[in-house]
Amino acid sequence: MEQLTELLVSAAGSPVIHLVVLAVCAIDGFFPPVPSETTLVTVAAIAATTGQPHLLLLGLVAAIGSIIGDNIAFVLGRRFGTSRLRRSARVAKVLDWAGREMAKRPASLILVGRYIPVGRVAVNMTAGATGLPHGRFLLLSSVAGICWATYSLLIATFASAFAHGHPLLAAGLAIVFAVVLVVIVDRVIIWYRERAERVAAATVADPVRGDS
Repeated sequence: MEQLTELLVSAAGSPVIHLVVLAVCAIDGFFPPVPSETTLVTVAAIAATTGQPHLLLLGLVAAIGSIIGDNIAFVLGRRFGTSRLRRSARVAKVLDWAGREMAKRPASLILVGRYIPVGRVAVNMTAGATGLPHGRFLLLSSVAGICWATYSLLIATFASAFAHGHPLLAAGLAIVFAVVLVVIVDRVIIWYRERAERVAAATVADPVRGDS
């Protein structure tokens, strides 16, 4: 992580950094090991501290990359389904949850799924596999990508306020803030999902009470 941060700091003044951010944000849409959020908040913290690259342009590039990646995952889900992702119990559980929620509330799922570890790929491929119209998905993924890029820029700007002109410190703080927020969101989503499963199980076990 330290080597990645130093590399991004050294490349921040080059126009190539925009292509790097675009590529990372797109690839992360269908290949989760690529650290799009870490990359974006690191470069954004550097931008907020040093003025390079341009912060708003960086956010636009990140949003475009995110939208491209989400739609690649959607197309892969429509073409191949999600069975190939079910190699781990955690991913299978996320996919099962995404499938149930997609039928009930696709808009909120696509918007929230962007912040769940592994959830982005699972949600977007499930959207394709379950037949959600691509036009609707494109609109929702665009909103999600813009919200995510804005959220990442805000984290970076907040972190840079504590760094006092030190880009490496700003980048490190931004990464910590981003990781903490992702963990909190993940815990909240898991709590909500388990609560919904308990309510559903109770309704099945006691249908009279569930209907009342």
